Amino acid sequence: MGKQVWRVVVAGGAAAVFTAVAAVPAGAAEGGVSFTRVQVNGGKPIVIGVSKEVAVPASFRMATTHKWKWPAVFLYRGGAGDRLWHAIETSDCIKVSSGVCDINETMYFDPSIWDMRNSEAGAWKVRAEVSFEGGGGDTDDEGLTVHVKRNSRLTVNASPEPVSKDRTITVTGKVTRANWETKKYASYGGRLVSLQFKPAGAASYTTVKKVYANGSGDLRTTVKASKTGTWRWVYYGNTTTGPSTSSGDNVVVK
Repeated sequence: MGKQVWRVVVAGGAAAVFTAVAAVPAGAAEGGVSFTRVQVNGGKPIVIGVSKEVAVPASFRMATTHKWKWPAVFLYRGGAGDRLWHAIETSDCIKVSSGVCDINETMYFDPSIWDMRNSEAGAWKVRAEVSFEGGGGDTDDEGLTVHVKRNSRLTVNASPEPVSKDRTITVTGKVTRANWETKKYASYGGRLVSLQFKPAGAASYTTVKKVYANGSGDLRTTVKASKTGTWRWVYYGNTTTGPSTSSGDNVVVK
């Protein structure tokens, strides 16, 4: 069979199905549905900015005796009806055995289209559900937690450049974070950010010091320049905000 997909937008428990084609496998254990091997984004956080759609892979195995349609896993908080806005695309049944299917899924999060709230950043639970032909269905909690995070950004500038050996340079930058409600990036003050340096010809960066951004998200520190190389800022994120790394600013030491 060819690929069969369905795409659904979910908000507060309401579902609007745009397209739907159901695959019907043979029976499984009598009395319901079993969902196993559930994965969402490989266990990694889902990080979303303000304009770009984010496609998140998911997968699961489903066993049932019922003729079914529209199986999927979704993110929720509180009651199962409090779902996170997203669209879903699922594959056809990848048959494992009689009545047992593997399903590949993609969740699409598009902050440019849907009105995401900043309070939605944080931990979400995972449920799996399926509808039965003729009515009814099954919904099971999967005991998984997925963190949905607001994207962060960093800038950097090191000066003066070039600079004489062992003279002091000033490294500045700014931390910003996606505001889903305004669809813009805003200052993210008070963050602890690592200043890193990579000497010319080296393969990796080393942390030189850690600096707190001020209330406006601005970073500023001074260091002694002993070698030509590249400076950058790194923020490691938190439970509601994704990590970020600035571009590198090369400083030539004469």
